[in-house]
Amino acid sequence: MPTPKKPFQNDAASSLLKKDPYLKPYETIFHQRLSNIIAAEKRLTEGKITLADFASGHEYFGLHFAGNQWIFREWAPNASQIFLIGDRTGWQETREYALQRISDPGVWEIHLPVDSLSHGDLYRLRIHWSGGEGDRIPAYSRRVVQDPQTLVFNAQVWKPDTPYRWRCSEFSYSNDAPLIYEAHIGMAQEEEKIGTYREFTQNIIPRIVEAGYNTLQLMAIQEHPYYGSFGYQVSNFFAASSRFGTPEDLKELIDTAHAAGLSVFMDIIHSHAVSNEVEGLSRFDGTLYQYFHDGPRGRHELWDSRCFDYSKHQVLHFLLSNCRFWLDEYRFDGFRFDGITSMLYLHHGMSKAFTSYDDYFGDEVDDDALTYLALCNRLIHDIRPEAITIAEDVSGMPGLAAPIKDGGFGFDYRFAMGIPDYWIKLIKEIKDENWPISRLWYELTNRRTDEKTISYSESHDQALVGDKSIIFRLIDANMYDHMGIGDDNIFVERGMALHKMIRLITLATADAGYLNFMGNEFGHPEWIDFPRNGNDWSYKYARRQWSLMDDPNLKYQYLARFDRDMIGTAKRYDILKKADLRLLYEHSENKIIILKRASLLLAFNFHPDHSYADYRFEAPPGKYKMILNSDAAKYGGHQRLVADQEHRTLFDEKIGRGQYLLSLYLPNRTALVLEQRPH
Repeated sequence: MPTPKKPFQNDAASSLLKKDPYLKPYETIFHQRLSNIIAAEKRLTEGKITLADFASGHEYFGLHFAGNQWIFREWAPNASQIFLIGDRTGWQETREYALQRISDPGVWEIHLPVDSLSHGDLYRLRIHWSGGEGDRIPAYSRRVVQDPQTLVFNAQVWKPDTPYRWRCSEFSYSNDAPLIYEAHIGMAQEEEKIGTYREFTQNIIPRIVEAGYNTLQLMAIQEHPYYGSFGYQVSNFFAASSRFGTPEDLKELIDTAHAAGLSVFMDIIHSHAVSNEVEGLSRFDGTLYQYFHDGPRGRHELWDSRCFDYSKHQVLHFLLSNCRFWLDEYRFDGFRFDGITSMLYLHHGMSKAFTSYDDYFGDEVDDDALTYLALCNRLIHDIRPEAITIAEDVSGMPGLAAPIKDGGFGFDYRFAMGIPDYWIKLIKEIKDENWPISRLWYELTNRRTDEKTISYSESHDQALVGDKSIIFRLIDANMYDHMGIGDDNIFVERGMALHKMIRLITLATADAGYLNFMGNEFGHPEWIDFPRNGNDWSYKYARRQWSLMDDPNLKYQYLARFDRDMIGTAKRYDILKKADLRLLYEHSENKIIILKRASLLLAFNFHPDHSYADYRFEAPPGKYKMILNSDAAKYGGHQRLVADQEHRTLFDEKIGRGQYLLSLYLPNRTALVLEQRPH
């Protein structure tokens, strides 16, 4: 394990304050927050161990086989009796399977002979407390399964004869900018059913590699009782969802991804927990406040879930250990932390417009949650220095994704969540001919310079039922009848043209990373709707129809091909690692915007009708060769431009002291990428 980094320093905030003078009035609060982090780390480690050592609760609690015996431990301070019940006890309480309380903080333990449990046995806990009792699945369970007939969940003993043997043991996260493919295992297949880890490994990983993405972000890995929650109502934080297969199957998936050069991130949910009691942590030992806040603060009313008390030693132990577990056991390369806004504020960000810096430093901020996030980032990067953490925060909390050494809270990236919202606003509320190009540039590039961001035009959020993906907003019902090659339809033509342009300009203006949700690269139609009572428990919309992209008679292939070449261009010219993005030219009336980044010039004509035959604008002197053209026939365009054509700048003495001009043919609803080359 790497040597722990230098402890948090309270003077580190000075760097962040210098970079953003608007933070100066809040300097005292910043220093207090850093003091809180320092104090919390000292309290947890007592100055005797590292934070990584502290975050090893999963090696102590839960079920383990060691010294030719089974050892099980649980933290339940309010319990008066605990029995392990299951297949071996006939689901009845027996004296032989009774746990003993071994310490005042409420730790319970049992040692069992080797033949007391076997691989595959089902079990749970029966916990008694003053005035009541209840069955519970152990908090640190690593394997939880659901009976297909009764739908009941239970923990399962998991000790296969042959543990998984990793093949790609030397994989390490590359220094490339993350090009993220966001995916859901269950809905990744075309059949109307729940997909598996193995099916994803065999069928989907090759598609991701072919599409050019370098990072796989997996949703819904932590066990969740309701499939339709998209994995965001977690019940068992240490268990990989068994509805997709076994732990070995998930390890094989990650191993295969690594061998193919893909890093694998996990969507981790520490912002709340499912309110279920048997399956989850709520009222685990008879109290509502064991892991969560008591009273109204402990319940997220909108999500109907429980809110962690991040001030508690045992809660920090549980969550920090959970971070380490997924790194150690499954070799994930990083995490997307979901629901950060909900964690950071007592109002959870509900119906809140963040319009002032005061919103980030008032009484509504949960400083304990902020302390936890700083500690988990420290922990993750101590264990795996190359690991990546991403914050999903819509509020724009300053310092969240700034380095710890600069007084930040340690996330490597944050999502630029305003960008997809703005695309929806444009498409829904403003006619194409009225799109405000200058405002679009502002929205695409409005970010903190001291924090790295990941841009996206749409994620899974925009594709859920009740919302629409970009392609479905643009084309809607015409997708059902007019996506065949040779079928000319003005709605399909408009939708495909804008879909390509929207994705390209979002990627071209991204700060340090880019994300795409599974299937959106080829314009997957319709919405995502998981099986539920309202749709007769149908899987029709909880799948990805890859055959649409594969069918040579349909137009989806054009969008997939463009996305692949767009991603390939970004990688080849390493544009996301170049901070030299600049606006060369913008004309809102003509709907023209022209950018320069790395050695590339990107020109966009968003006008619905007007093409420009000889459009002149100032550009750095040189020779420019067109390398990507959204209007090409292979991308479903009208092929109004000659492939690989070259252009040279001309010096015009009449403009000021003389300027170099570039002249281009800019067809309507078309994007061009040109490479600047020496004369």
